[in-house]
Amino acid sequence: MGSVKDYFKDFGAGLSSLIKGMQVTGKEFVTKKVTERYPENRSTVHVPDRFRAILTLKYDAEGRHKCISCGICQRSCPNGTITIESRMADMPDGKKKKKLVNWIYDLGSCTFCQLCVTNCPTGAIEFSNDFEQAVFTREMLVKKLNYLPEAPDPAPAPAPKAPENPDSTAANS
Repeated sequence: MGSVKDYFKDFGAGLSSLIKGMQVTGKEFVTKKVTERYPENRSTVHVPDRFRAILTLKYDAEGRHKCISCGICQRSCPNGTITIESRMADMPDGKKKKKLVNWIYDLGSCTFCQLCVTNCPTGAIEFSNDFEQAVFTREMLVKKLNYLPEAPDPAPAPAPKAPENPDSTAANS
């Protein structure tokens, strides 16, 4: 069993702890409070330029993006946030080129590491600083970034005509 001395020692330690806690509470009670007026002051809220909120595909003035469907962003993503679907299209010069079909981004699993942005060879993607991304379901966090309609594919080059046989024209003369 404890002695009377230990009892008063423990009582003193408890009382000391109580007084320290009350000092912290009292100090907070008299300090001026700062209240964020978030929904009302949306237009004046300062969001730092370096804040990473959501990936966006960069479009030029004519509505074209720079994505070449190389898939580097998809491969560099550490947790599979990005899915790129592409197809092969015939170009007018007869060559084949990859065309972007879907650029899918899962905001719910993104770690905002920016590896996709720094590894993109064409600079086609960037993080915006639009911080209002609250939704009611996780399915709404999956976004298709290539939302503008694609420019139509150029018509493939016509097949070259077979050369006429010079012997057959000389024989007809």
